[in-house]
Amino acid sequence: MTTPSTLVVRTFSDRAEGLSHFVLRAGEAPRLLAFDDAFGCPIETALSALEWTGAVGILQDDDLLHAGRLTSETAAAVIERKTERGRRYVYLGPRLDAPPMDVFEGAVLFDEPGVKAVEFSQRAHALAHFLRATAGAGALLALLGRRAPELRHMRRWLPSVVRELDLPRPLVGGWFAASAAGCLFTSTEGEPDFRYIEVGLES
Repeated sequence: MTTPSTLVVRTFSDRAEGLSHFVLRAGEAPRLLAFDDAFGCPIETALSALEWTGAVGILQDDDLLHAGRLTSETAAAVIERKTERGRRYVYLGPRLDAPPMDVFEGAVLFDEPGVKAVEFSQRAHALAHFLRATAGAGALLALLGRRAPELRHMRRWLPSVVRELDLPRPLVGGWFAASAAGCLFTSTEGEPDFRYIEVGLES
């Protein structure tokens, strides 16, 4: 984990102001946005999921995250991975959590109790399968950027961002680059507000 040398924390009472500040600060950096930004994505299990999937080799540092959904009990993701046949998009998710469905345009890599992996050659098909399986609840999608975030940068910066939270907050959006990252969170109790936290290294 990298120790950041810069820290910026801002709070917004208006959703539009918070989102516009987030997009402005992200610039061209790869980003993730909540499928439903009124609820966001619960952040409590995100750090442990990133560490666990890295330790067992499920998600690799150079994978790109196109979609993710984390809950206290399950996790699902669409990653982009380099293979001998070029880039492939792999859905990883809980087999029992998803309704029975046919897999169109995809090849099942493994289907074991509790987990299923399906490989697609096109991003749209992988995301469609992800949204069908999860219904988008609590999901993050790579949107409004030229590419998806790398797992190595998420693992590098997300712990430092979460450490600065004043209370548990759902994640509305995050951008992750080699030298910095920024995340926008919302609140679930009382008057809704939005907190933007940015960490990085001085250039």
